[in-house]
Amino acid sequence: MENKAIMNMGLTDEEVLASRLKNGSNATELKEDRVFWQVLKEVAMEPMFILLLVACIIYFIAGQYQEGFIMLASIFIVAGISLFQDYRSRNAVQALNKLSATRATVMRNGQHIKIPADEIVVDDQVLIEEGEVVAADGLIIAANDLSLNESVLTGESFAVSKTAENNNMAYKGTMVSSGSATILITAVGTKTMFGKIGLSMQEISIVKTPLQKQIRSFVRKMVWAGGLAFLVVVGYNYFLSGNFIQSFLQGLTLAMSILPEEIPVAFSTFQALGAFRLLNNKIIVKQPQYVETLGSATVICTDKTGTLTQNKMSIAYLYDAGSGRSIKLEAQADIPTVLIEYAMWSSETTPFDPMEKAIHALYQKIALTDQRPLFKQVHEYPIGGKPPMMTHIFKSETGETIIAVKGAPEGIMRQSKLSESEMTLFETQAINYAKEGYRVLGVGKSQWNETNWPESQTTFNFTFLGLIAFQDPPKENMAA
Repeated sequence: MENKAIMNMGLTDEEVLASRLKNGSNATELKEDRVFWQVLKEVAMEPMFILLLVACIIYFIAGQYQEGFIMLASIFIVAGISLFQDYRSRNAVQALNKLSATRATVMRNGQHIKIPADEIVVDDQVLIEEGEVVAADGLIIAANDLSLNESVLTGESFAVSKTAENNNMAYKGTMVSSGSATILITAVGTKTMFGKIGLSMQEISIVKTPLQKQIRSFVRKMVWAGGLAFLVVVGYNYFLSGNFIQSFLQGLTLAMSILPEEIPVAFSTFQALGAFRLLNNKIIVKQPQYVETLGSATVICTDKTGTLTQNKMSIAYLYDAGSGRSIKLEAQADIPTVLIEYAMWSSETTPFDPMEKAIHALYQKIALTDQRPLFKQVHEYPIGGKPPMMTHIFKSETGETIIAVKGAPEGIMRQSKLSESEMTLFETQAINYAKEGYRVLGVGKSQWNETNWPESQTTFNFTFLGLIAFQDPPKENMAA
């Protein structure tokens, strides 16, 4: 196939079909690891189940049909609980997988389109942005301040910087921590690094819980004790009476008094009740016996972004440095226009970052006249420095110049002519926003009267305009 994906047109429909036939699809759903008959086999091989079955047979042999039928009902209860719990959990997991199905932006027939991630093929050109999960392994052919969280593969929590020239591979399942990129897909489905891990996990056997191991050991010991007592009683009585039938029944009576046939029913019932209680609290337990393991957990960690939240940034508060007001955006109060304008100018003209998208959206909402078409960006200082910030410079046809900066509030304040009391006030406000869980950006502006722009943005003297506090709002169905 031609390496047409590197070009701007992307793949055609015919090339997509050819690539899918040659390299397969991007689906990573592996074969069902627990089918009905396998679950039934596991239940039947449990010592508790075997104990109930033996007890049931003995009752029928001894002519105690009422106890036999009760024990038979217990067998169905124990098996039914495990089968029902497994069926319900598999259906719930499948439903969650459908809800979490991802989509990706690809270049097809010269257009960017959104498609399900499973439909990506080798040689597709995929656009990835901050907050998204990489849908397939690919070669980075263009990047803008890109960093990826590869902890799903490496276990390392720190984001890894990526460029088209250095460390230029993006892997399926990793999260885009910042920036954006275009990747050329090189592997899909189970051929990706993520897919290979999934295949290797199929070879892992299910480990018994501590409670299961203890019960199995206890039941086996009691069965051996009951069997030994049965043989001793049968042999001794037969030696004295010579009546095998009577000796056999006496041995069965003693064996049934030793065999703990009530224990399997009690444990299965308690585990089922625990699983049901967890279900009422929106917690899915795949097998009832896992309740015991889960019950020993003291801390449960969950991913927040995109799971509990909407995976998008919105502006919660604005702080106007000139008036000293903290403005809650939901209150629809008087919004400081200058603060939003300069925050917009310091952002990318075509924003990909969720915070910059929120800034552009608010500017478009409050601006009486959209100034963006009237200005052209003439110089840019990318994110840099410690603490980091970025500066953009725009000029209009009339010669008006705009120098706008945004970034870490302390970095901008350090380059602003602020009094000690003002520094303390603004820093306190930024800290208060951060303590409430908001992501905080400072915004400033500057002037430059010389012909050539300075080599570094740290040369500018800024006027500190204020703060913007962002949040990733929780999903509507998430309880506060």
